[in-house]
Amino acid sequence: MRPPLVIVGPTACGKSALGLELAERSIAAGQPAEVVSADAKAVYRGMDIGTAKVTAQDRRRVPHHLVDIADPTEEYTVSQFAIDVEAVLADLDRREVQPILVGGTGLYVRAVVDGFT
Repeated sequence: MRPPLVIVGPTACGKSALGLELAERSIAAGQPAEVVSADAKAVYRGMDIGTAKVTAQDRRRVPHHLVDIADPTEEYTVSQFAIDVEAVLADLDRREVQPILVGGTGLYVRAVVDGFT
């Protein structure tokens, strides 16, 4: 499986903007790329304020995965994230798309990097 590029850092340091820029540059160079969110708050629909979630406009520029996939009333665990991210990464690999993992939740990033499946 194609390893993701991984962008991590503290809150509001520009991770999402960098991921978007890298994806657009990759696409412009002929290598498809898509962003995979590793943010424990971005998974929840409707939690846009206070989460620094990537905007709908940015999501139209470059496909983003694992954003707005759960209701705020449901429990979404790192175990579920590990299952979901494995499926996303397998799909991207089948389509020969470079994954760019953008994370603000260390445990979610570790689920990918260290393979919590």
